[in-house]
Amino acid sequence: MRYPEGSPAPAGTAMTVSFVIDGLEFQALNGGPRYTFTEAISFVVRAETQDEIDHLWEKLTAGGSPGRCGWLKDKFGLSWQIVPPVLVELLGDPDPERSSRVMQAMLPMGNLDIAALRAAADSPAAPV
Repeated sequence: MRYPEGSPAPAGTAMTVSFVIDGLEFQALNGGPRYTFTEAISFVVRAETQDEIDHLWEKLTAGGSPGRCGWLKDKFGLSWQIVPPVLVELLGDPDPERSSRVMQAMLPMGNLDIAALRAAADSPAAPV
């Protein structure tokens, strides 16, 4: 849908755009330069393997910027989270020490490393 004459944006420019990603329908509103992207809204992408994580990270950070904990911004400033399902599983571990080790391993990471997350979960507890 395009803005008509007499609207707050130039006539003929995109007002709303509908699109489908992986079977999910989205609608975006062109609010102009007054409204910008923030981390309050992000796309979460489930990536099953390290190769998939690395591929998505490389493509989405091109012209954008890497963040921490699997977050990044693409070249348009839109925030994304590239999350392997194993992260959710490990963080939800019933053993609080194990899930804490995973959290501590994840916090400094940019692009999440599945092997390092699993290693953190499986590392022996530090002696008291």
